[in-house]
Amino acid sequence: MSKTTETAKIKAAKPAAKTGTQRERAEIGQTMEGADILVTCLEREGVDTIFAYPGGASMVIHQALTRSKKIRTILPRHEQGGAFAAEGYARATGKVGVCMGTSGPGATNLISGIADAYMDSIPLVAITGQVPQAMIGKGAFQETDIFGMTLPIVKHSYLITDIKDIPRIVKEAFYIAGTGRPGPVLIDVPKNIQLGKTQPVFCKEINLPGYQPEPHASDIELNEIIGLIEKSERPVLYCGGGIISSNASEELREFQALTQIPVTTTT
Repeated sequence: MSKTTETAKIKAAKPAAKTGTQRERAEIGQTMEGADILVTCLEREGVDTIFAYPGGASMVIHQALTRSKKIRTILPRHEQGGAFAAEGYARATGKVGVCMGTSGPGATNLISGIADAYMDSIPLVAITGQVPQAMIGKGAFQETDIFGMTLPIVKHSYLITDIKDIPRIVKEAFYIAGTGRPGPVLIDVPKNIQLGKTQPVFCKEINLPGYQPEPHASDIELNEIIGLIEKSERPVLYCGGGIISSNASEELREFQALTQIPVTTTT
């Protein structure tokens, strides 16, 4: 055997090294209804508690939740209470809180809690049932444009129009809610999507080119800030809950020690 042939055989026997461009292979699940796919995706994101008030447009998801061995469903007395409870859960655990309501009034009852999560930078995923796609925009019973209503108070909104998009959307929603400056994300799920059947593909990677979870100030912006501080006569550091959620207490203490600026907090 020639040395060239022997070298070629050794190279062929070795497994190919992973490169930065190689992607982790997605996992294909068994055929199931959209509601079961949604619940499975929640389980894969580590959800162990959901605050959910049932209704006609979300009943299929509630039925799927009864089959889950990992998620505890807590029934609030009102959707607004469920949204605030999910907020409290997120504050206490550091995980993304999850709440759910039905279409129409159920969805609109979540708005105050969603707005509060947005203002206080709390990671929250709000799931709403919606009328079937064929009825959207036609004044159907208990139909409201919750997608449009919540645009100013969420980090991102999703209206699922293809059952195959459920795994990707859920994964993106939890990533967006919990990274960068945390906040709420809405997922609106039409009833026909919940009842449809397909074989889900659970992706393991996220591709969001336009999303920058950790933006950094440029040197010009930093110099501008320094200039404003130097010109101020009675500066005060007015700090909020973001210091806690971003684990920036040590940086704050160091900055205060260097500048000797008095500190007050909102929390």
